[in-house]
Order: sequence, then C-alpha cells, then structure tokens
Amino acid sequence: MRRREFIGLLGGAAAWPVVAHAQRPRMRRVGVLTASTESNPLGQANIAAFRLELGRLGWLDGRNVRIDVRWDAGTGDQAAVNAAQLVSLKPDVILANAGAAARAVQREDPDIPIVFAAVTDPVGLGLVESLARPGGNVTGFANFEQSEGGKLLEALKELVPDMARAAHITDPGNLSSPVHVSAFENAARSLAVAPIVFRVRNGSEIERAIGTFAQEPNGGLVFTNETVSSENLELIIALAARHRLPAAYGDRAFVTEGGLMSYGNDRRDNYRGAASYVDRILRGAKPADLPVQQPVRFQFVVNLKTAKALGLTVPLSVLLRADEVIE
Repeated sequence: MRRREFIGLLGGAAAWPVVAHAQRPRMRRVGVLTASTESNPLGQANIAAFRLELGRLGWLDGRNVRIDVRWDAGTGDQAAVNAAQLVSLKPDVILANAGAAARAVQREDPDIPIVFAAVTDPVGLGLVESLARPGGNVTGFANFEQSEGGKLLEALKELVPDMARAAHITDPGNLSSPVHVSAFENAARSLAVAPIVFRVRNGSEIERAIGTFAQEPNGGLVFTNETVSSENLELIIALAARHRLPAAYGDRAFVTEGGLMSYGNDRRDNYRGAASYVDRILRGAKPADLPVQQPVRFQFVVNLKTAKALGLTVPLSVLLRADEVIE
C-alpha cells in the first residue's frame, strides 16, 4: 500500500468516532412544575400518567429525554423559585400543572414552550388568546369547565333534596377559584340553597371551616379540583363523616376513599393529553398551532356505603345516571 493512501486511511479511521458521536441524537429536556407536594398520591398519579404516556410515545426518561420535576409550587414565592430553577436547565418544553405554574414560568421566560394540564379558564387568565388559536408559547388542556362549582352543587342537591345550605371550600390562591365560586353561588340561588364560601389555605383552616359550618343543620359541602383539597383528601373525608355532612367532589379518588359522590373528568386523561402535546412540540410543533383541548369524558360516581352511613336514600334516577356505583 502506498504511504499516502495508508495515512489517508488512518485519518479516516480517527474521524469515525467523531462522526458517530455527531449522528447520535441529543438528549431532550422536559421540565415539570406542579403545585402538588411529592407525598400527594393524586399528584403522583398525575405525573405517573404523564411519564407513562410520554414513554409510550417514544420518550424514555434517561435515554432520549431528561424529565426534571419540581414539586410544591403552590405558593407564589415557591412557584417562582421552582420556575427559575427549571428555566435555568434550558428545557425544550415545560409542563405546568395549572394556571399559577404556567404564569410563573412565563415570568421567568416569556418564550419557552409551555403545556398546561389543568386550567379552568386559560383565556380569562390571559394564558392564551383563544382556545382554538392559543397564539403564543402556551397551550394545553382545560380542567373540567368554568361551571364546575355549580355542576357539583346541582348533583349534590339531587342526591340530598332536603339540603338548605351549602359550603364551597376553596383556596383563594387558586387562580380558578373566583370562577368556581361564581358558578357555585349562581347555582345555589337557582336551587334555593343558601351559599357559604370558606377560603382556606391548609388543613387546619379546612378543619375550622367544616367545624363551623356543621353547627347548623341541613348542610352540604362542595370541593372543586384544587390542590388544597387533594393535599388534604383523607382529612376532608374524615371530617365529612364525623360531622355527617354530604359532600360532592371534583375527583373520583375522593369517592373511592369514602366520599359520597363526585362528578368531573379524569385528571389523568389531561396529563396523558399533555404528554401528547409535549411529544409534538419535541418533534417541532409550535404551541400556537396546538388548540387548547376541553375535556370530553366525565364520570359521575356515587358511594352507596357512604350514603347509607349518612342516612341517605339514593334516588333511582341518580343510580341510573351514575357511571360508577361503589357498594
């Protein structure tokens, strides 16, 4: 072999690892910002659903994508700290569980793609221009509908016809709270039920609110999908049972754990849907081109054992409409 050809072969061989390295796809990065604490079973279930769906779509954590999760972003200060941490990692896209988390990320970086998983009124909050045409760097999945508080009260009144008073227990820090409270109060007026609103931020305040409300008869409780209620699921169910108060919830998990009834969409569906949008963004789609999706599947669940313990007879009309009856 000629000397020049031999040197050329050596040079080409030396370049092979460089070429192979250049062809290896880069690790993509996905940030997750959630108000749930890491110990919250519902929060864990939501993130697990997101991870599983992302994996089904070909994105495996540690192989071709790195998923960075920041928990406990419920308060404004902590949300800002966690959002700053995630943005500093330069992710390709961030999943925000709700409106406050999405806003916190926007304040840190107005251009980073954001997919939200559970926002009641994304247009009203200014996250998107419209549901069909988000128009910016944010899109995602709406959580139930603006009339959630009213729908829950209507369902509870049908189950408890003698109910004369109802309390909506909500977190004032939840950006969707005013919308749910308004729907609750409007429904209460149409049902001739006296509406009472308790604004709480933690378990101690929930306990005081329910204890105060239980001092008068013929009452019922309404809990929409909020972090403050999911973080205190066991406490709320125990308090409702102790004070013999019928309660309606926005998440089926409350009923499977002993609550009376729930009506709403499966939050895990939202997180699976959010994973599909993250997948499309990682493959080149723009949030502005992905319309905000509204939930289409709702579940009405009733716990007959709890109804019996409260001395309630569930009407046949309710049983026939229920998607699931827990006995």
